[in-house]
Amino acid sequence: ALPIYRCDWGALATLSSHDPLRGRPFSNVFSVSDGPLNQGRGVPYMYLTTLEISVQDLQVNPAASMTMSLAQTHYCKKQKYDPQSPLCAHIILSGAIEKVNDTEMDFAKLALFSRHPEMSSWPKDHDWFFAKLNITSIFVLDYFGGIKSVTPEEYYSVKP
Repeated sequence: ALPIYRCDWGALATLSSHDPLRGRPFSNVFSVSDGPLNQGRGVPYMYLTTLEISVQDLQVNPAASMTMSLAQTHYCKKQKYDPQSPLCAHIILSGAIEKVNDTEMDFAKLALFSRHPEMSSWPKDHDWFFAKLNITSIFVLDYFGGIKSVTPEEYYSVKP
C-alpha cells in the first residue's frame, strides 16, 4: 500500500518567505489524512492556520512537496528495514496547497478529525481551515534501482 494510506503525518517542504531563510527550502511536519482509515482517496488533507510559519510561506507561494514513508509505521521496523532503505517505501507528492472548496469540506473534516480527533478541540480563534495538496507530480521509491515517476491518474487509481 502507498504510504499515504498508512501515515498520519508528512514532512511538507515550502520555499521560505521569512528572513534569514527567504527563498530557501523549509520543511515542517503536518498531520495529514486522505480519508477515514481504510477509506482513503489519496488526496492529502490538512488542517491549517495562517499563524503557522509554513502556511505563511504558502500564502506567498503555494508550491509544496510532501514526503511520507512507511518508516512512520511499524512496517519497516518489523521487517528490519532502515528508514532510508528503498524497501521502506516512501512517496513524494508535489503540487500546490489550496483551501478545500465547499464540495470537499465535509469529507476533509471527516478525514482529518476521524484520524486526528484532537484537532476538533484546537483553539477556535486561530482561524483554522481545511486545505489539500493539489498533486501534479508523484515520485515513489519502493525498491532498489531508483525512484519511479507516477502520473496522477496512476496514483489515484490505486486503492487502499
